[in-house]
Amino acid sequence: MNIKYNFKKIENKWQKYWKYKNIFNKKLFYNKKKFFILNMFPYPSGEGLHVGHPIGYIASDIYARYKKSKGYNVINPIGFDSFGLPTEQYSIQTGIHPKIITKINIKRYKLQLLRLGISFNWEREINTSDKSYYKWTQWMFIKMFNSWYDNILKKARSIKILINEFNINGNININACSTYRKTFNANTWKKWTSFEKEKILQNYRIAFLSKRSVNWCPELGTVLANDEIQNNISKRGGYPVYKKKMLQWSLRISAYSERLLNGLKKVNFTENLKNSQISWIGKKYGLKIFFPLEKNKNLKLEIFTTKPYTIFGVTFIILPLESSFLKRKNIKNFVDKRKFNEVEKYILNIKSKNILGVFTGNYVIHPFTRKKIPLFISSYIKDDYNLNSIMCVPAHEINSYKFAIKFKIKILEVLYNKNIKNNIKLFNNENSFCINSSFLNGLNLKKSYNFIVNLITKNNFGKKSISFKLKDAVFARQRYWGEPIPIFFEKKIPKIIKINKLPLLLPYIDTYLPNNNGNSPLTQAKFWAWDKKNKKIVSTSLINSKKIFPLETNTMPSWAGSSWYYLRYMDPNNKYFFVKKKKETYWKYVDLYIGGIEHATGHLIYARFWHKFLKDYNFVSSEEPFKKILNQGMILGNSAIIYCNNKKKEYITSSNLDFKEKKKLQKINIDIKYIKNNNEVDLEKIQNLRFGYNNYKFILKNGKFTCDRKIEKMSKSKYNVVNPDFIYDKYGADTLRIYEMFLGPLEKYKIWDIKSINGIYNFLKKFWTFFHIKGKFYIDEKTPSREELKILNKMINKIKNNILYYNFNIPISEFMITLNKLIEIKCYKRQILEPITILFSFYAPHFSEEIWYKLGKKKSIYFAKFPYFDINSLLEDEFNYPVTFNGKLRFNKKFKRNEKINIIEYKIINNKKTIFYLKEKKPKKIIIILNKIINIVF
Repeated sequence: MNIKYNFKKIENKWQKYWKYKNIFNKKLFYNKKKFFILNMFPYPSGEGLHVGHPIGYIASDIYARYKKSKGYNVINPIGFDSFGLPTEQYSIQTGIHPKIITKINIKRYKLQLLRLGISFNWEREINTSDKSYYKWTQWMFIKMFNSWYDNILKKARSIKILINEFNINGNININACSTYRKTFNANTWKKWTSFEKEKILQNYRIAFLSKRSVNWCPELGTVLANDEIQNNISKRGGYPVYKKKMLQWSLRISAYSERLLNGLKKVNFTENLKNSQISWIGKKYGLKIFFPLEKNKNLKLEIFTTKPYTIFGVTFIILPLESSFLKRKNIKNFVDKRKFNEVEKYILNIKSKNILGVFTGNYVIHPFTRKKIPLFISSYIKDDYNLNSIMCVPAHEINSYKFAIKFKIKILEVLYNKNIKNNIKLFNNENSFCINSSFLNGLNLKKSYNFIVNLITKNNFGKKSISFKLKDAVFARQRYWGEPIPIFFEKKIPKIIKINKLPLLLPYIDTYLPNNNGNSPLTQAKFWAWDKKNKKIVSTSLINSKKIFPLETNTMPSWAGSSWYYLRYMDPNNKYFFVKKKKETYWKYVDLYIGGIEHATGHLIYARFWHKFLKDYNFVSSEEPFKKILNQGMILGNSAIIYCNNKKKEYITSSNLDFKEKKKLQKINIDIKYIKNNNEVDLEKIQNLRFGYNNYKFILKNGKFTCDRKIEKMSKSKYNVVNPDFIYDKYGADTLRIYEMFLGPLEKYKIWDIKSINGIYNFLKKFWTFFHIKGKFYIDEKTPSREELKILNKMINKIKNNILYYNFNIPISEFMITLNKLIEIKCYKRQILEPITILFSFYAPHFSEEIWYKLGKKKSIYFAKFPYFDINSLLEDEFNYPVTFNGKLRFNKKFKRNEKINIIEYKIINNKKTIFYLKEKKPKKIIIILNKIINIVF
């Protein structure tokens, strides 16, 4: 009777053994080759892991085990990106402190990950909300605050160097990345007050304060990044998002644009990933064209364009809400007095994309025609290259066209075709022509570009320029659960907390609720002031602006901690620095980084920038943090979507709506656990929630409320996740591991289908039965035949090549094929099954560890060497020699591969065909190259 495959007993046994023996945390010897493999930081949400998460973890584990078997020092660390909005929102809903929630969530994540049998180095575990970690995030922020970017040396340098230069020469000879354009001399600098000097320095610092137009979500009470919103709606919660001017901390990432582009030439990223980053950075060659103001010709708007030949179609100019010109003092230069109140009201109260803009009452002068062009303020028209001002050509751009129609602006035509929509389509057509200037008439785009560039630069109407789409990153969030920014304000001047007083700890507060005026929850902290003399946090009530000063109340964004975490893995317990130089020099960079394509821009751009900044001060030894990146494809789940009419405060059953009506309403994802049969929503469950759905009325049909279903990315934010715990319980972790790899190539999207997992489970049971074919564990000690060795070595070669090139799905088919062959020829030989078990351990470590133990091995299979591959075993017993006469092929003749040369020579000289081709001539020489060729010279 066969022994049953009891996966629960086996997996529980070996997980305890690995933990007790500390198998994956053995001491490393730094005289070996290294391999640093890493998964992108997981966020420990309340829902725990879903089945989409393990794909990257399993792939990294397979590769880590493979590299380990090849003799490398391997680290495969794990940690948690534990600050951020989701935890804070969960705290608001439950009333539980984020710190407690984070601990609970991390514990749950760890238990789920441990059940997977991943060879993570848990002794290197970190989490970003731990004070011993964010101490160094704060330290790096201070370093950025005390730095400026030298455009000549192409690196960050100490702000003290810049201040010293200002004291000697002013900024006359400074070639720095800065938003400050006016020049001043040393005498002027010395006359300024400390506050005035700091205002200038803020234009140079890498971490700096400035008024920014941001994405403000009142419901969430925080600023959101562009990738956190869609169609002016927050991805989390589905709340309206508005543009708002706020004083924000930013990082001058734009200074690193060129280096970020150049670095892509040195890394092994896919072309799609590189192209995404190239597009995000967005380097463009073009012109800056000068448009002087009508009433103050000394003031000129510099507008970058890659299409200068459209200059004669410029119909109006836009100042975006992000424009630095719209600061309190600057705005008067651009707005007519009679329009000032109307403009200010628009800037302060814009809350809808339906409000296109407002006329400033002012004009600029066209450099060629000298005609007046109206100047507007708007958030409707956007230009990634022009945050300060945009020249609008309605004949070429649809939003400019709609704007012009709305404000009844006469459109200046540019192309022969007077149909605006056709003009837009023809815009990039080499055969389209310009008509508004006689000297451009008849020229195609290329010729008109060169002509107008020469004309503009010659007449000083503009200058050649390079512009980047990449803008400075907003580095502040109006929320509680994030790294405190180590700054206090002395008479409105930002001052750093001394490094030896870090970390600046997050204070306890009673509520994390959003603040409608945009203030952070930290403004409510009772102890959040800085005693400058005693260098400690004191009661907020003691602030006197003499000795006690207010602390920064905004916190860092969640990407602060995740921009450098890979470095901490190299030396996680170092109390004196974020990484010891010796260890950083050894590990240097991440050799293989695995994560979702959704992080191809934001996270990777920020991490690469952060690394380059640290490189400027020689804290790291490499220019790039990641050598190779693999983007795993998403697991797709079946989401549940309901429809919301915000105006009427109603949720409407999908069965009452047609396609057109659904398009007009807001779509909201709800948790699939609230869905009953036939897509009916369990209203009793969702209406009992503390927050979310109980404020709006549900419109039913026949007493039921139905939703729509949609196949999309499995994600907590989509509420369509499948928990892996029941997979562990029903099929086992090894089944889940193999199944997720078997779904298809790592980089492809995959639809989760629980029905097909049975095939993998049955394969594992079949493999188990193979080892226990006679009712107990059985192994044959006899020497394997050539046929058996051929099966083994073919398998070793195929699995090695596929793992090496990250084709993790193909080896599973090879295991299945090989098992069937071994069953067919009844092969139970130790010399065959031991190597197969080692290879199988990459995919099913619990199963393989148990078999390894039964094979009599005392040491864990984790330490087993990669099986020896014998290429000769794949060769046929005979070799078919080409037989040539004076180099000319005449026939082929088979000989055994191990046949001796003298026997081959005897047989070939007496062969009938040889006698025929020699025609009684005697051969001068017979050249025999074993297993290659026979050449007879006569």
